[in-house]
Amino acid sequence: MADAGINATAAAVLGLLHEGPMTGGQLMAAADRRLGPYWSMTRSQVYRELPALADLGYVKMGKPGPRASQPYSITAAGKRAFSRWLGEEPGRDLVRNPTALRVAFGAQHGGTQLKELIAGAGDYHAEALALAKEQVKEAKKEGDEYGAAALEFAVSYHKAALSWLKTAPAK
Repeated sequence: MADAGINATAAAVLGLLHEGPMTGGQLMAAADRRLGPYWSMTRSQVYRELPALADLGYVKMGKPGPRASQPYSITAAGKRAFSRWLGEEPGRDLVRNPTALRVAFGAQHGGTQLKELIAGAGDYHAEALALAKEQVKEAKKEGDEYGAAALEFAVSYHKAALSWLKTAPAK
């Protein structure tokens, strides 16, 4: 197989497959559980990456299960590709906050629209913060210091968002 670089979504799939064989649906559940507070993946991304990773020899398909579900497992080549990806420069963060974007156009908001936007974002970040804190506790209880450290990023992010929302103009 050719040595192909992998994107972050493909790397996340390979990283999750280190836990054992999984179907696309199981990968999505694992991604939501382990990565969701700080990294988003869509079902279409996962299902697009799996055949590409199989073509590269990084995953192999198992026997189809119920309702034609297809389990995948990581290969030795996939483990090497994942290891190379871990050693690459991660690049810059891409900040894409939909609330901040709408606040940037606050002068064009009508009536109570901006106030409702900020209140809704506050509710979301408060709920997400509580969930992330709970997930940190669970990761620590399970002895997953690396998972807990990554989840602490989500805790800090939601705290920062809540702090910013308190200062954002609501007309």
